This record gives sequence, structure tokens and C-alpha cells, in this order.
Amino acid sequence: MLLVYHGHILDPYTGLDAPRDLVIGDDGRILAIEEGLTPARAAQMFGGEAEAFDAAGLIVSPGLVDVHVHFRDPGQTDREDLSTGARAAAAGGFTTVVCMANTAPTVDNVDTLRYVLDKAAKIGTVNILQTCAVTRGLGGRELTDFKALLDAGAAGFTDDGVNLTDAGLCREAMERAAALGTLLSFHEEDRTLVPSPGVNYGSAAARRFGVAGARPESEECMVARDIALALRTGARVSFQHISSANSVRLIRMGKALGAKIYAEATPHHISLTEEAVLEHGTYARMNPPLRREEDRLALIGGLCDGTVDMIATDHAPHTAADKAKDFAHAPSGIIGLETAFSVCNTYLVRAGHLNRMELVRRMSQNPAQIYGLHGKSIEVGNRAELMLADWGAEVKYTEYKSKSNNSPYTNMPLWGEVRATVMGNRIVME
Repeated sequence: MLLVYHGHILDPYTGLDAPRDLVIGDDGRILAIEEGLTPARAAQMFGGEAEAFDAAGLIVSPGLVDVHVHFRDPGQTDREDLSTGARAAAAGGFTTVVCMANTAPTVDNVDTLRYVLDKAAKIGTVNILQTCAVTRGLGGRELTDFKALLDAGAAGFTDDGVNLTDAGLCREAMERAAALGTLLSFHEEDRTLVPSPGVNYGSAAARRFGVAGARPESEECMVARDIALALRTGARVSFQHISSANSVRLIRMGKALGAKIYAEATPHHISLTEEAVLEHGTYARMNPPLRREEDRLALIGGLCDGTVDMIATDHAPHTAADKAKDFAHAPSGIIGLETAFSVCNTYLVRAGHLNRMELVRRMSQNPAQIYGLHGKSIEVGNRAELMLADWGAEVKYTEYKSKSNNSPYTNMPLWGEVRATVMGNRIVME
């Protein structure tokens, strides 16, 4: 039995925003939510001895949910693996993550899916879910067996990292997904409009590193196409890591027309612009790239009005050797799980765009509901999956639980520190 006491519960699922104490049973389920509980009182109420965690000064909220991470397992475990990825997630206050399918081999068949899910179940640090590829080998030519993969435990389907260019095949995928009631998540990028990835087209950083960059319309034209297809097919479609102000406008319009569409924004796209590439080089090289201040502000506006539903990190570990390559040949992506809460608290809550409840909604409730995950609220009978954080603490990140350290936020002053993560009756990070 675990007692979490002296804390303040903040739960967008139930609307609870008040001082409360929690008793969690040996089976990991919440037994009581009351004021004034002590270890002795908990033992008297439920029998046995209670391990106690004093959460004085901390906000206790539902664990964060990240629906877009790369744990590189199988095939690229020199960058990350399921175990180190889970530790990084727990350090960031996340209790559920959804892994992308672009591993080596690709998660496009039942055997590879079972490998990931079986290994994840043995780790137990956080809930690790796995998407499967829309097309075999991410090749964009042949759809995978959606039904068989769903029956085996797939959380959804995505060719993240690769655009689904064939419109006819994309429509077929949407029709199949709609019939099965599953979610498609799309990396939107017309590569004919990307002379070189990783940096915004024509920016000062692109000129410094001698590359052309990626045009924002490479994203926008695919978003527009897939909104049209989603409207016709009734499919549920999530637009991953959007980066452009026009993408926000298109998604707002698509929602108004009745499309069943959702959108992710990353912590880096709402906090940094193309100017960061001048300072951080390849550690700010990402796909889609950091764009202009007007794009950053449009993403924040979308989060505020509900056009952008959720925050997802696109946690993308790379080795130091890979990131040390010249800009044109270095891989895109940064790690994000451990810094996400601090970045979002700093640039959204402390900046006055969202309140605390709204941020937890976009980092926990909304992604959970979009992916059909249940029982995440802080209620009696639910399994305890909690983040305990000091929202007012100043923090600098100098080392990471991830195998990789490719982050532009290293040594950057931020606000908000995760102090503990609880899974069931276990404190998995303190």
C-alpha cells in the first residue's frame, strides 16, 4: 500500500483541483481520495502498513501520455531501447508512450509487433504501446494487414518518417481504418518540396550551413489533401508534429467542416524558431524543421483554441557521432521526453497562454482519449498513474536517462520539475 499525502490534485478528467491525499492498494488501484490522511490512518482504514510519500508543495496529476516516440527497438538500440526509453519517459512524468513503427525491421507484421509488446511488458516502468506501419516496409505501395495487427495489439497505424504520397492508396488506408475504427497518424511531407530537410527553407541557418531547406508548403499541401480524404471517408486522422501556421489554419477549417481530424504539436515547435539552428546546429536539426516566429505563435494559438489537440514529443534519439556529422548529412530529430513538461510549462503556462489544467489536458487527457485509452483519471478504482511535479521550480537539464543527449535544451533555464512518477503502487522515478 502506498500513501501520497500533502499534495494538490490537478485532474482535467474529473475537474478536481484541490488538496487531497491518495491511498493506493497493493494491486495498484486507488483506494481512497481524501483530505487529512496519514500513514496511521491509511493503515487503520485498509489494514497493513503504508509506504508514505510526502508530496508537500507538489501538484499530483494524471501521468502524461506521449503518442509519438521513437525507442529504436528493434534494430537501432545504440541510440535507445525500450528500457532506457521507458526510464526517460518516467523521468519526464510520462506513464504511457506510443512508439512509432519505423524501426529496423519495420513493425509491419505480427511477429515484430509481438516482440516489442512482449519486451515492453517485462519492463513495466511505463505503459509502452506500439503502432504499426500503414504500408509494408514503409514503402508506400502495399497496405499492411490492419485487422491482424489490431488483433495482436497495435495501437494505431503510421508511416511516420515517410509521407504516404499515393493519394489512392492513402484513401484506401483511410477506408480500411474507418471500417475497423482505428486511428491513422500521418507524417505530412511532399518530398518534392523539400530540397534538403532539417531547416526552414531560405532561413539564415540554411544559408549558413549551405543547404536550401524544407518549404512549409511541403507540409501544408499534404495536410490539405488528407483533410479532403478524411472528409470523404470518415476516417480518424491525426496530423503529426505540425510546424506551419497555414497547417493550423487548414486543420481549423477541416474541423469546422466536420472532419474527424486531430493534430500534434511538439514542445520544440512551440518554444523554438529557425533562429535556434544558428545556435545549436545539428542539435536543432529536425523534420519538420523549426520555422518562423509567426508559425510558433500559430501553433500556440491552435493549442489555445483546440485546433491543436495534443502535445507529443517526437522523442528521436541519435548518437553523438551521428549528430557530429556536417549539417547536410546529420540525422534529424531531438530527444524530448525528459524536458517536455518543463518546456511546455515555461512557454505555455508561465507565458500566460494556458493554465495548468489546460496543459495537463493537452499532455494527458486529450492524447489518451484520441488513442482510446481508458482509466487514466485520478478516481477510486482506477490504477494509479501519476506525475508529481513542482511547477515553480527552476531547472536545468545537464544529463539524461535516455541513451542519447541530442537536445537543444541542455543547460537552458526552464521552469517546472517532475519530482516523482507513480505506476500502480510503485514509485518508478523519484
